[in-house]
Amino acid sequence: MTAIRGAYPVLITPMTEAQEIDWGGVKNNVNYFVNQGVAGIVINGSTGEFVSLSKEEKFQMVETILKEVNGRIPVVVGTAAETTKETIEYTKQAEAHGADCALIINSYYCKPKENEIYFHYKEISKAVNLPIMLYNNPFTSGVNMSTELMLQIGKDCERVTHIKESSGEIAKVRDLARKGKGDFEVFCGAEELVMESYLVGATGWISVAGNIVPKLVTDMYQHFQNGELEEAWAINDRILPLCSFLEGSGKYVQIVKRAMELTGQAGGPARFPRLGLSPEEDQHLKEILANLSIGTHV
Repeated sequence: MTAIRGAYPVLITPMTEAQEIDWGGVKNNVNYFVNQGVAGIVINGSTGEFVSLSKEEKFQMVETILKEVNGRIPVVVGTAAETTKETIEYTKQAEAHGADCALIINSYYCKPKENEIYFHYKEISKAVNLPIMLYNNPFTSGVNMSTELMLQIGKDCERVTHIKESSGEIAKVRDLARKGKGDFEVFCGAEELVMESYLVGATGWISVAGNIVPKLVTDMYQHFQNGELEEAWAINDRILPLCSFLEGSGKYVQIVKRAMELTGQAGGPARFPRLGLSPEEDQHLKEILANLSIGTHV
C-alpha cells in the first residue's frame, strides 16, 4: 500500500468563463504539481468544488487525473456524498481507476448523530477495499465529531487508515495521534495550525495553500521530518499570511483559482453562486504573493 504522508495540495477544478470544466487546464495543473515535487494530491475535495460538480463530472475528474498522473504520485479522491449508498458508489469508482485513498466527510446536510456517522463509515469500510481518510470539518458539515467517535471508527473500521482533522482544536489532533497510533494516521486540515499539528503527531497536511506554494509546503514538511525545526518554522511564518487569508475570507476557492491564474496555471471562475474576489481582495492576494516572492502574470 502506498504511504500517504506529507503535504498534499487539495486541487481546484479549473473552469472556463462559461463555468465548464477546463480539461486541458486540469491536466496542466496536475503536471505542474508533479513537477513541483509534491508528496501527492487530493481531488474532488471542498477546494475542488465537489458539491458544485455533477456525478458525471466527478467521475470524469477521477478518470482524467488518474490517467494523467499514471502512478507518479499518490492521488486521494474526495468521494463524499449525502447518502451512504452514493458514497460507496463514488468510492468504488475511485478504487476502480487506481486511487490511493478516499477522503470522506460525513453527510453535510442531514447533520447526522454520532451513531449514524459510525454506521456510515462502517458500511463504507465493509463495501470497499480502498484506504479511507475520515474527514472532520464542523465548519462545512455542521457536525464536530468527538475524539472518542473518531477513535472508535479508526479502531473498528479496517479501511479507515487516516483522519483529517479540521476543527481547529489542536487537542483533537494530539489525542487522535497519540491514542490512535497503530490504527490510523492524522492529517492536519487547519491551514493556520500546521506546524503545531506536526509537533503533536500529525504525519501530513491536506493543504489549500499548497496549490499556491507547493514547493514551500513540501519543503516545510521535509524540514520537519529532518528535525530542522527552525527552517520549518521559518517557512510556516512566511506562508501564514496566505493561510490566514484562505481560512478567514470565506472565499478560499476563489482565492486559489485567482492565485493559480496569477502564477500562470489554470484557474478560472468558481461555479455560481460563488462570485469572484472584490478589487480589495484581489489586491490583498497580489500583495501576499509579492511578499512570498512569487512572480505574477498580471
